[in-house]
Amino acid sequence: MSERDKSAATIRIAMLGAGTVGTSVAQLLARHQHDLAHRVGAGLELVGVGVRDIGKPRVGIDESLITSDLESVVHSGADILIEVMGGIEPARSLILSAMQSGSSVITANKALMAQDGAALYQAAEQYGVDLYFEAAVAGAIPLIRPLRESLAGDRVTKVMGIVNGTTNFMLTKMDEEGADYDEVFDQANALGYLEADPALDVDGIDAAAKAAILAELAFHTRVTLADVYCEGIGEVTKADIQAAREMGFVIKLLAIAELVADTGEEDGIVVRVHPAMIPLHHPLANVRGSFNAVFIHAEAGGEMMFYGRGAGGDPTASAVLGDVVAAARHRVLGGRGPGESTYSGLQVLDIGRAETRYYVNLDVQDRPGVLAAIANAFAANGVSIQVVRQDGHGVEAGLVVRTHSGSESALRATVDQLRSMDEVRQVLGVMRVEGEE
Repeated sequence: MSERDKSAATIRIAMLGAGTVGTSVAQLLARHQHDLAHRVGAGLELVGVGVRDIGKPRVGIDESLITSDLESVVHSGADILIEVMGGIEPARSLILSAMQSGSSVITANKALMAQDGAALYQAAEQYGVDLYFEAAVAGAIPLIRPLRESLAGDRVTKVMGIVNGTTNFMLTKMDEEGADYDEVFDQANALGYLEADPALDVDGIDAAAKAAILAELAFHTRVTLADVYCEGIGEVTKADIQAAREMGFVIKLLAIAELVADTGEEDGIVVRVHPAMIPLHHPLANVRGSFNAVFIHAEAGGEMMFYGRGAGGDPTASAVLGDVVAAARHRVLGGRGPGESTYSGLQVLDIGRAETRYYVNLDVQDRPGVLAAIANAFAANGVSIQVVRQDGHGVEAGLVVRTHSGSESALRATVDQLRSMDEVRQVLGVMRVEGEE
């Protein structure tokens, strides 16, 4: 095909799913078709849309394109298949079939990429097609491409971010309004922020899937959802929020992936999702509401942060269309995008190897020697105390301890010992502290 013929070609696009994101993709394709054609070097034509429920209205999509026969969409001869239906199956099988038929694939499916991305990468390589998934993490925020391409010449050492807008909205409300967990859960549900299965948000599963994707890209090591340590926000209390504020911190649900340096054992990475206190001066502390942000440390590039809307129809569609343009250009000009990079093959280590700090809130006996006994418990496990705040009230006393950096395993052992001590009536709260490097 001559260069002139290539520029005159039309790139055929099929789509699986026409919910909030899919509808936005179709509308933006139609609205910006002139500009997109110039950016690609060819026109973009939507030729089929597969849905589970054909009876739902889809504003802005030609009804003649919509079908519940998903296989017919996959085998329509499209140059590019957009998958925004979600879930593992039938999305996985349909994507693999599309690749076998010669279609490049654009997906927003974080669960699938985190669970079985390796199979999709392998199929893309086998059939010579592209696999793009910018929309799978952090909505409109350009994050996947910088990790795969812009930072390919650097060495990333840590990725830390807020990647679930729903939980960030909830924690922001708890901080700003003094609301408790149940109140903000109901607010998020009323606004339609929660997934159909709320556990995906509040138990940290959504964030963990995104953490797995980011960790694989950052450290060139295969990481799946099963490799990610995960805690949600269900145990965060108003008392924790208040204690954080008094110490100059704010609580966020963080996704963290980091290199663990050689300490006489194997090198590796730790990938974790959990609530954490971060100081108010840290850039992530000011990420409020449903916004997302990811903070990256790289050896040569230093520190950088990517910030923006992490969900919603138009923001996510923006990321999808960015991938469409990249894949369409390859169809016009030749070439392929980057494939899977797992050459490092690092071990994914238990969270016990992570280095972090702890906040511990204790209800203790108000009698002489209690503070010394508690300090000895920390020292016995090799954990150094940074700050202690004590408030006496009758026969009881409240004690808040913040530690210096130590291994997760040592900090856990300390808390376990505190729970067994006569001097400690109750361990009221335990939370990690991040961002004080």
